[in-house]
Amino acid sequence: VQLQASGGGLVQAGGSLRLSCASSGRIFSRHGMGWFRQAPGKEREFVATISRTGDSTRYADPVKGRFTISRDNAKNTVYLQMDSLKPEDTAVYYCAADRGYPELQRVEDSYDYWGQGTQVTVSS
Repeated sequence: VQLQASGGGLVQAGGSLRLSCASSGRIFSRHGMGWFRQAPGKEREFVATISRTGDSTRYADPVKGRFTISRDNAKNTVYLQMDSLKPEDTAVYYCAADRGYPELQRVEDSYDYWGQGTQVTVSS
């Protein structure tokens, strides 16, 4: 599985961005997908995950109610809609594909494939 993340940029606090992660290679629908982020000087952390079919999602507490993960299996793409952005959301965002089972995992070790990351900067 090859993953290509895009959609990052600079936005003011309160604004929105939508990240995309396109997959190529193996069958996309066989993998649950996740988004993680890494802020400067901090460890990479879980943001959100979605099941293979897209009917189940899970979020980190800091982003609940503001971020929405979704997927389009016909387009081999997973999205992260980010609303009401805060300066503390500033980070490099990574998409990842899990190894298939179990789904909806928060830990990095459950994900075998990673994209290159896209920078999100939220100004105050």
